[in-house]
Amino acid sequence: MTTTAPSAPSNASATSASPSSLPGAATSRAVVDLEAVAHNGRRLAQVAGVPWMAVVKADAYGHGLGPIALTALSAGASWLGVAQLAEALTLRTLLDEAGVARPAGKPTSEAPRVLTWLVPVMDPAGAAADDSPLRAALAADLDLSVSTLPQLEALVAAARAQGVPARLHLKVDTGMSRGGAVEEDLPALVAALRRAADEGAVDVVGLWSHLSRADEPTSGSTEEHLARYRQAEQIVRGAGLNPPLHHVAATGGLLWHPAARMDLVRVGIGLYGLSPDPSVATSAELGLRPVMRLESALVQVKRIDAGQAVSYGGTWSAPTDRWVGLVPLGYSDGVPRAASSAGPVSVGGLRTSVVGRVCMDQVVIDLGPALDESGEPLAAPAAVGDTAVLWGSPESSGQEAVPTVDEWAQACGTINYEIVTRLGARIPRCYVGGEA
Repeated sequence: MTTTAPSAPSNASATSASPSSLPGAATSRAVVDLEAVAHNGRRLAQVAGVPWMAVVKADAYGHGLGPIALTALSAGASWLGVAQLAEALTLRTLLDEAGVARPAGKPTSEAPRVLTWLVPVMDPAGAAADDSPLRAALAADLDLSVSTLPQLEALVAAARAQGVPARLHLKVDTGMSRGGAVEEDLPALVAALRRAADEGAVDVVGLWSHLSRADEPTSGSTEEHLARYRQAEQIVRGAGLNPPLHHVAATGGLLWHPAARMDLVRVGIGLYGLSPDPSVATSAELGLRPVMRLESALVQVKRIDAGQAVSYGGTWSAPTDRWVGLVPLGYSDGVPRAASSAGPVSVGGLRTSVVGRVCMDQVVIDLGPALDESGEPLAAPAAVGDTAVLWGSPESSGQEAVPTVDEWAQACGTINYEIVTRLGARIPRCYVGGEA
């Protein structure tokens, strides 16, 4: 019997990407807590009270596509969502290799479904070709988003050539002004969808949208989005289409806008233990557990004199004789250059920061004074091989000095989403924990 949701992997030594085939060659690693992933999924599902989709786009927000997807399924996710068609095809291969059952062809099937929403626009002839990516998507039993007539024409051509209907989610623009059909284009698109459905070329299984300000609970924006969504729903129903799934809420929507939960919620940033907006509620206040810890071994510790400049441009100089440490992580690994003289780091309970500019492959951190108040030498507070933690969970590690992803986002003038998703492929993802 094929297993629908296999147990999550729990081998702490497993990696999804490795810079070398030699054991121990990597000097840094991102430790990913799969038990925390499962906890976060169950926690948010409890809040939503409806089925949930685990959004695993961008290599699961930098955490590793396969392990996160399987863990989410083991925690109760009935859908998986990715943005790009290429990653959806990769995900389907991973699921097949893991023995995850494919959907039986009905939207109510118990087997998990995969939705991808940035569907390439092709001319119908190309879409019907043997090597068409749209035909590959249909062969892989993917659900696809549609929001324009050219998209639909290509999908219909692919469906005819493949001999199976395309399962489609009609996306409407309710105020994001990004993807989705706008109100004036919707009647023609819906009419074309109805014709294609009557032909048997498509099965319209979903109507969806995305909220632009769900992390602002009192802005009124979400209520405007929902009103536009209901108007679009009337147009769709007026054409005789009755998609069984309605979904607009991502993590912010499901947390702070109960009316947006509908039939399905899309759990993205919350699955990784991060708040959509820490100024509204922190991860801890939401009952979420941060999943990733980025750490690296110090490769050098040295003493520098007062006034000595550090790194390119000499933007930081030692205020006194100092101990500094070298961490082999840089902007090629995804450490933002904006973290120059700002990014927080902990080493053995010592809370410090990056000093000087972030380099391509390395950063320097301040380890403290090299002389005491009387001018006597002080021993280095850390040594080569000691672990420097850039971000993680202070609660799970038991070390209050450990910085959080949110602190890194604040230091870099960005959001927690960007900090984790930009982490480079040469950093091994090492998995711990698993299904309880």
